[in-house]
Amino acid sequence: MPDRKPVFTMRSLKDLKLLASLDSFKRFLVIIITFMMGVVLLLATIDLGYTLYVDIVDKPPYFLLNIEEMLELFGIFLLVLIGIELFETMEIYIKENVVHIEVVLTVALIALARKVIILDVKTLSSTTILGIAALILALSIGYYLIRKAFQFDSAHKSEE
Repeated sequence: MPDRKPVFTMRSLKDLKLLASLDSFKRFLVIIITFMMGVVLLLATIDLGYTLYVDIVDKPPYFLLNIEEMLELFGIFLLVLIGIELFETMEIYIKENVVHIEVVLTVALIALARKVIILDVKTLSSTTILGIAALILALSIGYYLIRKAFQFDSAHKSEE
């Protein structure tokens, strides 16, 4: 096996200060992105409320929805839910400086569920549908394995 050399070595206090500055800058960017995501999430929620109002109250037949309107509303609901999950991921990252893979997989599953709900299956090829099914299966298995690993980890920690 070849001798591996580190890409970056700490040679001085200046190097440490540079890394600390980069870390602070990264945290600042994450906070700004989280704030912007909050604004987008707020606007998406307002859009959902407006769309719901227009579809139910503002146009006849009142308090009745057709299939297209329901699919649109479900799509917006799931989009807001995806935004909330992403917001939560950023919040955890700010607090703990760690990305929780379980939350990322949850967001991906919700995004795929949204896609499946709003898809017009009649216009898709069978390979596209199989591809979406394979993605859902892969994400579900990944989520299951991550959950099992966390349960296994928790059981081992409680035994100690």
